[in-house]
Amino acid sequence: MATEVKIPDIGDFKDIPIIEVHVKVGDTIGPDDPLVSLESDKATMEVPSPAAGVVEQVLIKIGDKVSEGSPILLLKGEGGAAAETKSEPKGNGAATAADTAALMPKQELAPAPAAAPAASAIPDFSQVHASPAVRRLARELGIDLNAVKGTGEKGRITKEDVKGHLTRAAAPAPAPGGAVMTSGGMGIPEIPAVDFSKFGPIETKPLARIKKISGPHLHRAWLNVPLVTHQDEADITETDAYRKELDTQGKEKGYRVTLLAFLIKASVSALRAHPEFNSSLSPDKEALILKRYYNIGVAVDTPDGLVVPVVKDADRKGITEISQELGALSKKARDGKLGSGDMQGATFTISSLGGIGGTAFTPLVNAPEVAILGVVRSKMAPVWDGSEFKPRLMLPLSVSYDHRVIDGALAARFTHHLAHVLEDVRRLVI
Repeated sequence: MATEVKIPDIGDFKDIPIIEVHVKVGDTIGPDDPLVSLESDKATMEVPSPAAGVVEQVLIKIGDKVSEGSPILLLKGEGGAAAETKSEPKGNGAATAADTAALMPKQELAPAPAAAPAASAIPDFSQVHASPAVRRLARELGIDLNAVKGTGEKGRITKEDVKGHLTRAAAPAPAPGGAVMTSGGMGIPEIPAVDFSKFGPIETKPLARIKKISGPHLHRAWLNVPLVTHQDEADITETDAYRKELDTQGKEKGYRVTLLAFLIKASVSALRAHPEFNSSLSPDKEALILKRYYNIGVAVDTPDGLVVPVVKDADRKGITEISQELGALSKKARDGKLGSGDMQGATFTISSLGGIGGTAFTPLVNAPEVAILGVVRSKMAPVWDGSEFKPRLMLPLSVSYDHRVIDGALAARFTHHLAHVLEDVRRLVI
C-alpha cells in the first residue's frame, strides 16, 4: 500500500515555490534522498525522503507552492508505512548553508510588492539536456535554460554555454543620444550595464546563495532605516584576563571562551537598562513593540558568506553555557547545517571582526531590529589614570541604530552602559 509523503515542519515558511523535483514515477529512493527543492525569501531547502521505497505517483510540479503538510508524492515499498513525515527534517539534509540567512531575518515591516510573480514564472528545465550542476548554475544566475543553445555532445548545455549566454545578455543596448539610465526601486536610477569583456578577459562567478538572499534584505534595510553609528571604547584589561582563565579551563573540556560571550552578556545588561534597543517599530510606524526576551544574533563568517545564528534567552545563561552554545552554532554554520529555527527570533545583533582586525566600521541594522553592535580587534593603548599613562587593552565599540526609534543621547547612554559593564566582569552578574 502506498503512503503519502508530505512537506515536514519547515518553520514559519508558507506557500514556498518548488524550484526542482528530484524524482519521477518508478524511481527507487532511500532514506534522506532529496525529493524536492524549495526556495523561500531566506533560503533554499531540500526536502528529504523519510523512508526507502518506490515512487508510485508525484503529486506536485515545478512552480507549485507548498506549506507544511502539503502532499509531495506516494511512496510504495520498503519503509512505505513509515513514510509519513511527522518530524522536522535533520539539519544535514533540510537546508543549504544559505538557510540563511537565513540568514537574515524576514523583513516583516516591508510592504508586499504590488504584483508578486506567479508560480508558473519559475522556469521548467525538465525537457532541457543539462546536468544538475548546470541547472543549479542557471537558476542562481536567473537564466532560462530553454533559451540557451547547447554546444556539448548531442546538444548538451554546458556551464560555458550558460556563462556565454549571460555575457551576451549583459551587453548594453545602445541608447540614442547617450546613456539613459532606467529607474530602479524607490525611484533610484539603476547603474547602467557595461560589457567589461571589451576591455580585457573576464570571468563570471555566480554569487553565493547566501549573498543572493541577504543582498535584497540589506538593500531594504539601507533604504528604509535612517541609520546613525555611535562609537566608543571599553577598557577590557581585567575582563580579558579573566576570560583567558576561563578559556584555559574550557580548552580542557573541549570548548573555547571568547570575548563574544562577554559581549552577549553585556548587551543583555544594556538592553534591560534601555528597552528601546530591544524593540521593533510596529507595521504602521505608530508604536514600539517592546520585547521582553533577549535573543542575541551573532554574525558568523562561513566560506559561503555571513550567517546569523541566534543565542536564545541569553539573559538566562552564563558565560560558560553561552560559550559552549556559540561553539556548537559556529560549527553548524561552517558545515552548512543551520536550520531555519537557529536563525530566527533575534532582538539584537552583534557583528564581531575582532579575529580579523580594523579600527571601526558601520554595521547595518538588521531590520526589523532597531540596533546592532559592531566590534573590531582590541589594542593596547596608553591611558591616563590621573597621575600617569598606563598600558590598557581598549576595545572599540560601534553601535548603529534606527534614528526613528533611538536618538543620539540615548545611543550614547546605551554604549556607555555597554562599556561600563565590560570594564568590570562583576557587573555582568548584577
